[in-house]
Amino acid sequence: MALTRRAWIAGAAGAVASSILLPRFANAAEFTYKFANNLPLNHPVNIRAKQAADKIREETGGRVDIKIFANSALGTDPDVLSQVRTGGVEFFLMGGLLLASLVPIANIDGIPYAFPDYPAVWRAVDGKLGQTVRSEIAKFNLIAMERQWDNGFHQITTRSKPIHTPDDMPGLKIRTGPSALQVQMCTALGASPTSLSFNELYTALQTGLVDGQLNALVLIKAAKLYEVQSYCALTNHMWSGFWFLANKAAWERLPENLRNVIATHINAAAVQQREDVALSNKTLQQDLAALGLKFTSPDPAPFRARLAKAGFYRAWKDKLGAPAWSVLESYAGKLGPVHTI
Repeated sequence: MALTRRAWIAGAAGAVASSILLPRFANAAEFTYKFANNLPLNHPVNIRAKQAADKIREETGGRVDIKIFANSALGTDPDVLSQVRTGGVEFFLMGGLLLASLVPIANIDGIPYAFPDYPAVWRAVDGKLGQTVRSEIAKFNLIAMERQWDNGFHQITTRSKPIHTPDDMPGLKIRTGPSALQVQMCTALGASPTSLSFNELYTALQTGLVDGQLNALVLIKAAKLYEVQSYCALTNHMWSGFWFLANKAAWERLPENLRNVIATHINAAAVQQREDVALSNKTLQQDLAALGLKFTSPDPAPFRARLAKAGFYRAWKDKLGAPAWSVLESYAGKLGPVHTI
């Protein structure tokens, strides 16, 4: 049956409208990969990861679709680490402090008071120290992207009293992650560490199960910990970063050109996220103070001396091995009672 002119025009208009409504990439992605992490959706990591995923989808013509699962949506960190090793999850962002449960030297860049500032951190983790850790990660069916994401310098928040010196630490119930480094640091300073997953932290602070916790200002704000804490000691006691990890088999299934696109955008996003954190750090203390958090600025020297006296640095040198420790000290200077750069 011949179409009338009116019917043809109506059909054409409908086709145009449909094409506008259709997604840019109508066909299903050739590679749909999950990216999991334990951070809030509004954290700079997830904001930049979403931008990277969009760019990867665009540049690959829709062949690669990375779906983000934030806020421990796929399970606790140990659960997801197991999934990414077996291939149930393709990408995972994990802090070195927690990854050390599998890769012992992954927490070496978090040794307390190893780095005085960000320039020192980036020289180390973008240099030989980062290369050393990535080569170890590769032994566990995982691929680590070249650039680490910034979790920040850690501070200590408390509910009942401010911290000025190490003498204020004994008796405090401090939440840590399942990190031997954090647990042993707290113990050496006289506190009582309690290991809890991050998604349990807010409630634990709210109910008084723990008195305080260790995290960077950016996460303290993003997770609204200021609502259940009164004080923040700017100890800068350790820096921690996130490794963007890939399941080795899933990574190698990708053609080389797609791997290059993904790595390029993920590493670029990591550098952008570092810049986001640096920019936010300029106002975070002021913002958090306006929200009611009271700040102290303890001298780091007594804390470092207390750790040295307790044998903390000697024990971790033995645990991580002299070769890796030597690489760390090539950036950090001698670790122990005397700290020089």
